[in-house]
Amino acid sequence: MDLLLAAFEVLARWDVVIALLVGSVGGVLIGAIPGVGPAVAIAILLPATFSMDPIVGLTVLLGIYGSSMYGGAIPAILINTPGTAVNALTTYDGYPMTARGEARRALSLAYSASFFGGVFSVICLILFAPVLAKVAPLFGSREIFLAALLGLILVVVAHRGQALIAAALACFGIFLNSVGLEPVKYTKRYTFDQSFLSSGVDLIVVVLGLFALSQAFVLLQGEDEKLRINKLRGGLFQGLRELGRHPRVASVSASFGVVMGMIPGVGEFTAQFLSYTYAQRTSKRPEDFGRGSSEGLIAAETANNAVPAAAMVPLLALGIPGEALTAMMLSVFYVHNVVPGPQLFQNQMDFVVALYLALLILNVMVLVFLLFATNSLIKVVKIPNRFLGVCILALSFVGVYSLRNSVTDCILAAVFGLFGFILKRLSLPIVPIILGMVLGGIMEVKLRAGMARVKEPFDFIDRPVAMIIFLMIIVVLIIHTRQVLRDRAVLKEKKWSAKHTSTNFAQHLSRRKNYLSTERGKKVRDKHLKYSPRSTERR
Repeated sequence: MDLLLAAFEVLARWDVVIALLVGSVGGVLIGAIPGVGPAVAIAILLPATFSMDPIVGLTVLLGIYGSSMYGGAIPAILINTPGTAVNALTTYDGYPMTARGEARRALSLAYSASFFGGVFSVICLILFAPVLAKVAPLFGSREIFLAALLGLILVVVAHRGQALIAAALACFGIFLNSVGLEPVKYTKRYTFDQSFLSSGVDLIVVVLGLFALSQAFVLLQGEDEKLRINKLRGGLFQGLRELGRHPRVASVSASFGVVMGMIPGVGEFTAQFLSYTYAQRTSKRPEDFGRGSSEGLIAAETANNAVPAAAMVPLLALGIPGEALTAMMLSVFYVHNVVPGPQLFQNQMDFVVALYLALLILNVMVLVFLLFATNSLIKVVKIPNRFLGVCILALSFVGVYSLRNSVTDCILAAVFGLFGFILKRLSLPIVPIILGMVLGGIMEVKLRAGMARVKEPFDFIDRPVAMIIFLMIIVVLIIHTRQVLRDRAVLKEKKWSAKHTSTNFAQHLSRRKNYLSTERGKKVRDKHLKYSPRSTERR
């Protein structure tokens, strides 16, 4: 109780209340605009949050992170275009409801499911906060290094079919982090006698380039779409009642979101896939999935909104971000000399609980806002893409220049923007670069600190937590290797089957041609022409 009261005192400030309002409403607006997304918005806002208190800046970013998924469901349901990438599964059952005249019901159900997932996740983590506070001190330098390595491996493995390029991009991110002065002896690395590289490549410059500027280029080179959306009629409260008819699907989907959110590199997509698959297999009407099933919509929206609060666990407990958005938030901690990790849970537990309470309040504010403002909000979907691209481009360069008043940073951001644009056009992942930069720095510092007490290779994993994480790394690599070998075997079999089938067909045609060229073949052909309908018609 004392901990909750202390957390409420942290939140009971006028600037925190304004941050909650701006984050919740702004996140919904950003999520409702297809093509923007929370990553672009957070990247643009990062320079502005550096001048705020940590709780204020993080509340704004958390608000955009958590509430953008609410807004992303609006275009996904109404025009079959997900507002954010994680709302793609919402289109499977949301848009078919709209097609049969049930848009109001679909939106209400999506809002209610998202609210349940967000609140369920926050309550679980507040209850488990004392446990995390006891477990966090068990992590030393070696354990954090291994945890960061596990997170990096999971991020690479999560890009199935693109694991090799994801690993290369992660290594490129690690290389970018190594440019400049190294953190122990302050010797120059990869600066090539260029003064602007002595301070290293700034993470915010890379983030703004890869996410914001690249997305601006994508919007500018595309065409504006003319959309027509009818005004919704009726109330939006019936989804709360309908959600109560599916407590099993909602609770299991929220649990998947909590568990998947805690694992670095996994996130919303895996949680949604598992939840949707579970809901379909256990449903009494699995044939309705993909055609407007309420259970499918609940599973998708509940799972993705349960992830944001859970994704803060590895960030706060170990200082290890699991995705690009939490990696951006980590920079806010560093700017204010607040170091996430075991010491944060030991010394500033009220700050941690305050963040979770802020997420809880945000979910309530977003739900209330959407229930009363959806008819006005759907107009945001009609904003032209090129206009958005120009706005993002201008705001991004303003944000980059405000960091250090440097034109060089703007040039670097433009270079990374073009690089990110190329990656998007090639459908290659961008997230591994950011996580490589963040986790690479953590791994270097913790490895150097941990190696001071290591005399033999086994000494690095001689403690229980280190051994468990090491075994998890081995298991993940073994499972991924088996999966790659299995996929290659299946691909090889398909290629052989295609080649074998085409060869048999060619041989069959060759044998038939040779047969028809013989005397017996000519008699058969003449007999066939004699009695065929076409030959009769000619006569």
